[in-house]
Amino acid sequence: MEIIYFDNSATTKISERALQKLNEIAICHFGNPSSLHSLGLDAEKEISRARGIIAKSLGVERAQKGEIVFTSGGTEANNIAILGTVFAKKRRVNEKILTTVGEHASVEEPLAFLEKMGYNIVRVPTKEGEIDLEFLKENAKDAILATFMHVNNETGALYDVKKAFEIVKECSPNAVLHTDCVQSYLKVKFTKKSLGADLISISGHKVNGPKGVGALYVSPEIIKAKKLSPLFFGGGQEENLRSGTENAYSICAFGEAVSEHMANFPKENEQMKDLQAYIINGLKEIDGIKLNLPKNYAPHIVSVALLGIRSETTLHHLSSKGVYVSSGSACSSHSQKKVSRALAGFGLENNIIDSSVRISLCPQNTKEEADILIDAIKDAKAKLVKR
Repeated sequence: MEIIYFDNSATTKISERALQKLNEIAICHFGNPSSLHSLGLDAEKEISRARGIIAKSLGVERAQKGEIVFTSGGTEANNIAILGTVFAKKRRVNEKILTTVGEHASVEEPLAFLEKMGYNIVRVPTKEGEIDLEFLKENAKDAILATFMHVNNETGALYDVKKAFEIVKECSPNAVLHTDCVQSYLKVKFTKKSLGADLISISGHKVNGPKGVGALYVSPEIIKAKKLSPLFFGGGQEENLRSGTENAYSICAFGEAVSEHMANFPKENEQMKDLQAYIINGLKEIDGIKLNLPKNYAPHIVSVALLGIRSETTLHHLSSKGVYVSSGSACSSHSQKKVSRALAGFGLENNIIDSSVRISLCPQNTKEEADILIDAIKDAKAKLVKR
């Protein structure tokens, strides 16, 4: 059976170039990057090359030491950004942290941990896929940290984090600004300057790199002021922010995947926009379908509810035909929490949330695959709705 894969927000297939780079490092440059002999120096040189590629992709021409910190993925990058910011400060009672109601679990869970410790976590509404800027203005004073995702991983909503950060800075000049860009990285055009963020999280396996690698951008101002603390300690790798022998194979493969996307970004972006519009138009013609479309959205995600059918039932039906989509974030698919915070924050009722699936594209998807997807959804509506 042919695989029709539309779950690219969960993970992407590693590219041939990235896989070749991974094998090259594993075979030819396998030394410990901290070793002083030639094999170690070769490995460090390869990591430095990848670091430069990642920096350039974020609009940093010449990265300072500590500006690009390699991690095990987006989850660790988010945890370092949030917990590292808090732990670097002297503790005060009821300190305020700003976020949105629909963040990824790797942001929400460390914040929930801090909430239990007595921190004041203020969750800004995101109805219809927009950050409530008026609510933010009323609550931004005296914040120590603001963490707002750039693109929502379930709805595809593209948030105006630049404007949100401007409001936070006006009300709380010393606040640290973090954005989770795991879903927007190399899908939406941005730079660290256009976002206005101090800290930016990205992940390798969302952009055709390997799993188990990501990065955190740290602004020179944060480095200089020592506003970020490591979460664990050891050999002092990654400028003391992420101790442990570097995952050189994955880091270099990540860099190779990013290099590919950078070279092809305009073309890939247009391809996804065109295919997304094609899918949306096709879905609009199906009775009993509700598109959960934000006002502004990224070019690779479509959230749709098949009214009257539970999302799990739809997934099983589609996968039986070789078509793969998701019911939301793959990271929380085994959670006992049944209501999606992202979709609830979008303003959807529980019956719509329970019927929603996420279609997520990559530049390699085709209109022929989209037609198969649309036909499979039509078939699901015809056969699965209880009458």
